[in-house]
Amino acid sequence: MRVAIWWIRRDLRLADNPALTAALAMADQVIPLFILDPHLAQAPTTGAKRLAFLLNSLRSLDADLARRGSRLIFRQGDPQAVLADLVAAAGAGAIVAQADVSPYARRRDAEAAAHLPLQLTPGVTVFPSDVVTKADGSPYTVFTPFSRAWKALPPNLTPLPAPGRIPTPVNLASDRIPASPALPPDVPFEASEAEAQRRLRAFADGLQAPIRRYHELRDRPDLDGTSQLSPYLRFGLISPRQAAAAAYAILDGATDAAGRRGAEVWLNELIWREFNASILYHFPGVLRAAFRPELRSIPWDNNPELFAAWREGRTGYPIVDAAMRQLVQTGWMHNRARMIVASFLVKDLLIDWRWGERFFMQHLVDGDPASNNGGWQWTAGVGTDAAPYFRIFNPVLQGEKFDPNGDFVRRWLPALAHVPAPFIHKPWTMTPLEQRQAGCVLGQDYPAPIVDHAAARERTLAAYQRAG
Repeated sequence: MRVAIWWIRRDLRLADNPALTAALAMADQVIPLFILDPHLAQAPTTGAKRLAFLLNSLRSLDADLARRGSRLIFRQGDPQAVLADLVAAAGAGAIVAQADVSPYARRRDAEAAAHLPLQLTPGVTVFPSDVVTKADGSPYTVFTPFSRAWKALPPNLTPLPAPGRIPTPVNLASDRIPASPALPPDVPFEASEAEAQRRLRAFADGLQAPIRRYHELRDRPDLDGTSQLSPYLRFGLISPRQAAAAAYAILDGATDAAGRRGAEVWLNELIWREFNASILYHFPGVLRAAFRPELRSIPWDNNPELFAAWREGRTGYPIVDAAMRQLVQTGWMHNRARMIVASFLVKDLLIDWRWGERFFMQHLVDGDPASNNGGWQWTAGVGTDAAPYFRIFNPVLQGEKFDPNGDFVRRWLPALAHVPAPFIHKPWTMTPLEQRQAGCVLGQDYPAPIVDHAAARERTLAAYQRAG
């Protein structure tokens, strides 16, 4: 009786799962195994909300497996030791897992493969990171040519079906999945593969699907214009191939230019995810330092009091504060808001981007090392395909453009609930009488700005010029 272990990491799904499909093809029995690795579970950047989402996803996967005559084997400890014990106990002849791109994952897998029958399949991205390269095999470091090369590859977007039955040995012990509180009600993500599929359908299916207006609405945090699939992609509750296939289905069938444009822009966002994974795969040092060597010596100010004000949503700039409170309360932040708050931390407060990158990882349910690092380096202007360092978001103008009526700000900052729209992104311009009438007295109900944006901009430009 041939036995294979399906080592589950970031592929908590049954549909379109190359590792599971490969394991079933090579064995008569398959052991679905998840190992809670203390190196990852107890890392300082592993936030409580993301860990709760993971554990809830595992419980959901276990229920899905039970409906197919299987069950999840859950263990805790050093992966190589756990795998060695299970191989011996079950007589497993193969271990199949999905390859990952982080430096730790690659070291872990290389060490395991040296001692155990480990085979890796793709799946974290549509195309493996060593496939989308230049003709000479070197990696792309600019998004646009990477995107062209990605789109030029022959797509294989037919999803693999979920197996109807997964034969699994019955005599294997499993640890209990640790109890975790239900995700707080403000965290808007049900942890299951079924919910991931439901969200994709709601976003991409039908003539009125939000994806068809994605290019118009994606930058509006006050509107529900994005898919909010990022936590599900992060943990593989849905595959990137399934997401890309949804975009291509519209591109291949849409007769209206707007629908095609929405799908194109969303597909590009998926490719950005692939690009960031490629950068981390080829340049693992980006987790420690700026990609651009000339910008590794910026004279940061790193004022802890200003950092605390940013973390807690007390900067006095409403769009920044609303976004930070959304992050801490829900474990998620709109992408435009991520750029705004990152720019403010780095270029208004002159605080090292790595401080913000770490804080995001501690709070984001979708916290992914490659995407998070890529986003922070881009906004800080120190990365591969970075925004120019002199591009500094004006938080007032960003708020007025992307939250024009102040609905997003009012949702997360109740103190500003009655501030008129002309003042909602610059409440300090109200007269004392207007502040009292709006129930928002600066310094009492809501803080005054902690920095002057114009002066901060000049300071940052000077600091970057000295470094570069």
